[in-house]
Amino acid sequence: MGCMMSFSVDLESAKRFVSEEELKQFKVKAEEALKSLESKNGLGSDFLGWHDYPLSYDKEEFERIKKAALTIQRTSEVLVVIGIGGSYLGAKAAIDALSPYFENDGVEVIFAGNSISSSYLTQLKDYLWDKDFSVNVISKSGTTTEPAIAFRFILDILKKKYMKEELKEHIFLTTDKEKGALREIGLKNGYEMFTVPQDMGGRYSVFSAVGLLPIASKGYDIDKLLLGAKDAYKAFLGNNNSYAMEYAIYRNALLSKNFDIEILESYEPCLQFVSEWWKQLFGESEGKEGKGIYPASCIFTTDLHSMGQYVQEGRRNLFETVINVKVPKQDLDIPFDKDNTDGLNYIASKSIDYVNKTAMEATSKAHFDGGVPQIRINIEEIDEYNLGYLFYFFMKSCAISGYVLGVNPFNQPGVEAYKVNMFKMLGKPGYEK
Repeated sequence: MGCMMSFSVDLESAKRFVSEEELKQFKVKAEEALKSLESKNGLGSDFLGWHDYPLSYDKEEFERIKKAALTIQRTSEVLVVIGIGGSYLGAKAAIDALSPYFENDGVEVIFAGNSISSSYLTQLKDYLWDKDFSVNVISKSGTTTEPAIAFRFILDILKKKYMKEELKEHIFLTTDKEKGALREIGLKNGYEMFTVPQDMGGRYSVFSAVGLLPIASKGYDIDKLLLGAKDAYKAFLGNNNSYAMEYAIYRNALLSKNFDIEILESYEPCLQFVSEWWKQLFGESEGKEGKGIYPASCIFTTDLHSMGQYVQEGRRNLFETVINVKVPKQDLDIPFDKDNTDGLNYIASKSIDYVNKTAMEATSKAHFDGGVPQIRINIEEIDEYNLGYLFYFFMKSCAISGYVLGVNPFNQPGVEAYKVNMFKMLGKPGYEK
């Protein structure tokens, strides 16, 4: 398929902050974690469907996903993806990373049901009214508050725009295979349905229909995405010295030295939502029982002019993980200006990417000198294959890291706390007391 991959994790800048003996101790824990993960006998083992999914995915559903994407491209200017958390972040991350900054070829993919903003929903309704659009609702239950509210409004518009039989070409549901309100709606009305695997949490679901249908609808190659994940699966399987293992080991070793904030950084703005996806993956997997590393993110060089001061000289409880993209999507050289009013002729004829990479190296040196450990993740380029590889790397590392930390990386009991309070305050039946 012509995929280029040169994936590596550089740990040299982090080695100064932890001893070899400390690393050995965490490697023993990580090896035990890897065995528990791959033998499926650890905490949350009933949610490990993601682990071998790049090999065991449902081929028939995969083909239906591609056909549905073609239908959406044929009938719609816009696809509204309704979901929250893991039900939208993976697709949003991939689409933003792969899309041009200023062009919007093909189907426009927009997201709803990830907030309860009245202004957003009002403006979304107005935006959609004179457009042909489809909707992909993603929810295991169909009763999650934010997506359910958005679907109620969007469905009302669809019913006013299209005849009953036409709706079947505009409504696609991704939900539980056996139960739930959304499944009942699909069965009752004959809408096409795709599966949220029962053994897979939302934040680990990007390679299922949850992520694949929106990504394919935008026109991106989901075969290449899964191939990247498949190659990562093979590279990390049973490998006690893999990059996935090393990242998990160093994260926990740094945490033991009181580095309890991790900033994921990149020098490409299109990777902003990869960081948002990563924050949910690690925050929801590790942040429990009073434990965990706090996941944050920055886009450099932009945030060097806002957060750079804190990273350089603030509290020394943070470390950086940098995603370095070796080959940019495009590049251009800085022109010579005979007047040189801006003083930039000293970099004339050099490429923008060269300057960006130089800024990355200069920042790394400054932060290292300032006492900030750094891990660097190198990927060849931003395409479907490399994103698939990167996503799987993070998922495998997160699972190992959670086990090393001593928590169940596949549940999220704390998420329910706000819901109980909200339902009680709104007067939902059954929550009065």
